[in-house]
Amino acid sequence: MAIGAALVTGGAIVTLLPSANAADEKTPDQIMRMCQRSAVLNGKQQSVRDFGGAFADGFESDNCDFVETKFETFDGPTEKSSIDFPNCEPNATDPAKVSITWSATAAQGQGKYTVTQQGAGGGLFGFLSGSWLKHKGTLDMTVKSATAGATEQREVPVGKVLHMDFTPKIQRMTGEWRVRIDADPGSFAVNPSPEQNFVAPDVVEGPVILPGAAGAPGVADGTSKAVLEDC
Repeated sequence: MAIGAALVTGGAIVTLLPSANAADEKTPDQIMRMCQRSAVLNGKQQSVRDFGGAFADGFESDNCDFVETKFETFDGPTEKSSIDFPNCEPNATDPAKVSITWSATAAQGQGKYTVTQQGAGGGLFGFLSGSWLKHKGTLDMTVKSATAGATEQREVPVGKVLHMDFTPKIQRMTGEWRVRIDADPGSFAVNPSPEQNFVAPDVVEGPVILPGAAGAPGVADGTSKAVLEDC
């Protein structure tokens, strides 16, 4: 997988608020479907056409919001970002001067659930952009990846092989999709029902981005390093 690409996977614990019996329990994917088909999604009033439904389908919940609970930055995995430049000739006596070009790609994560992975503003994934972009230097979620690279002049000592490594800076946003079904006071033919709340946790990772020059796309932030190994 490309540098920095990381979808945080694994099972999710689904939290139900307030008291709900076993019949009310939902899987994360069921909760995400209810969120996508909510009457109000992240403060925006929806129509059934927004999620491809027909008029008769109606909404599956009254409200859904993404609530960020944690944001962190850390070093991603270091990967080799150039070819090898050897200075291994048997009669070599001087360092070899080389022009070394390196390039690395850092990919955008797209959340844990199928419905959030539609990307490019589609599905629920597009609604994460507002939370994601409030953090300085974060890749726009409509962009799938960012690159870093340069051409550098280096010297390779005799008996050594040089290559470049790149360690990207990664950001991780942890949060919850909170779905609510309003209480129903009931009527002559319908029993009353209490408010129901469901929570599906989500985690998204992506590279830290530096501004591009002269309107060019931003480049992935990180640290490049020359590595020398024996022939």
